[in-house]
Amino acid sequence: MKTSTPSRIVIVGAGPAGIRAAQTLVAAGLRPIVIDENARSGGQIYRQPADGAGFSRTKAALYGFEAKKADAVHRAMAELLQRIDYRSDTLAWSCEPGRLDTLRDGREAGVPWSHLIIASGATDRIVPMPGWTLPGVYTLGGAQVALKAQGCAIGRRTVFAGTGPLLYLVAYQYAKAGAQVAAVLDTSAFARQVSSAPKLLNRPRTFAKGVYYVAWLKAHGVRMEHGVTLAAIEGDKAVRYIRLRSADGKEHAIACDAVGLGYGLRPETQLADLAGCRFAFDALSRCWLPERDAAGRSSVPGVYLAGDGAGIAGADAAELAGRRAALAVLEDLGIAVPRDAHAPDANAIETRLERMARFRAGIEQAFAPPANCAADWPDDLTLCRCEEVDAGTLRSCIRNGFAGELNRLKALTRIGMGRCQGRMCGESAAALLSAETGKPVHEVGRLRSQAPIKPIPISPMLFDDGVRVIEEEAHDE
Repeated sequence: MKTSTPSRIVIVGAGPAGIRAAQTLVAAGLRPIVIDENARSGGQIYRQPADGAGFSRTKAALYGFEAKKADAVHRAMAELLQRIDYRSDTLAWSCEPGRLDTLRDGREAGVPWSHLIIASGATDRIVPMPGWTLPGVYTLGGAQVALKAQGCAIGRRTVFAGTGPLLYLVAYQYAKAGAQVAAVLDTSAFARQVSSAPKLLNRPRTFAKGVYYVAWLKAHGVRMEHGVTLAAIEGDKAVRYIRLRSADGKEHAIACDAVGLGYGLRPETQLADLAGCRFAFDALSRCWLPERDAAGRSSVPGVYLAGDGAGIAGADAAELAGRRAALAVLEDLGIAVPRDAHAPDANAIETRLERMARFRAGIEQAFAPPANCAADWPDDLTLCRCEEVDAGTLRSCIRNGFAGELNRLKALTRIGMGRCQGRMCGESAAALLSAETGKPVHEVGRLRSQAPIKPIPISPMLFDDGVRVIEEEAHDE
């Protein structure tokens, strides 16, 4: 096994942040390793259909107003393929100082690194409600994946519910593709969204696109409600309808056979946690985030953070943050930054990111998820699907004095120990613990990440004698 060299740079994620980071490093004469869980690059926002997907849609149809940006990112990656070590369909499931553990095609490999850029992206934020585990209920991101990557809708008559810009974007994409959208139900009040307009106008074009999506849906007869309270998704073995209370207090139901549910996005921070990065609670996004400086440097030397995996800011910001993190790597290696008249320098990137942060503050203000709803969750509401832990189990543990901290609650009830490793249920457990103890959510603790961060098979890990196998990959000098 060869030892790693000071310039062995690994990027996790081939979305907008990872691609722009790789592009910057290649321009400086380096050959980074790019690891991505997906079959094709682009991330979630610019997700591409799989090769041989069996359907064909233009980029204009797939990405709408973002088609040119998507095409630019895809072309940038295509131009890089001969100059990087690109490993698609590869899951980075653990991280420790100097090494990533990865899995591809059932084979595990340890990937040494001297500098690591984590561009892990985001996932949907879920607030549980009765019926949310029924077949036919998807996250908004899952609904978008079905449309972009598989060319299909999640149902024949779909309701999109929750809050956040993605709610309207996915509803628009479905309706534009010809799917029947029964309703768009936003739990945020319209007045709250209007009051956030001054901050949102920091990015007028982006704001205008959001207004367009809403106007288009209304013009095409899609039912839209703001300030609703979602009561339950009903059905026996599948979704039949969704019950809600409108802003005027009236209760009613909407027939549907599928629900796209989501309350904005939550950063995927597990790898940063396993890498040893220091975290701090971010009141704006209501979650724990790895600390980083303006260039993307984390608290761990050699580990850099970029894109939505370090804090939700959107695809445009992710591209900038990816380039800035790569520039930080070059600075730390003492390598001259290549001059590029078409690419912003470090100072310009930081200025633009600051402006985008003001816009993001407006988004968080306009589309805040329901507050204090955990106190109203029925005892039989499933919070952890993987381990089938309900709200009553958590309440009993807390009220009997057995757990007043999140990791203690996890140890006693197994919430967060299943396949998702707390990615879906961790925030719900924290919200319930906060409601029961009267402590602010940032005082009840943060779930510690555990490897593997996503499910992996046992077979690649073992020989017949039970010895763990790690394939250390030689560095190409």
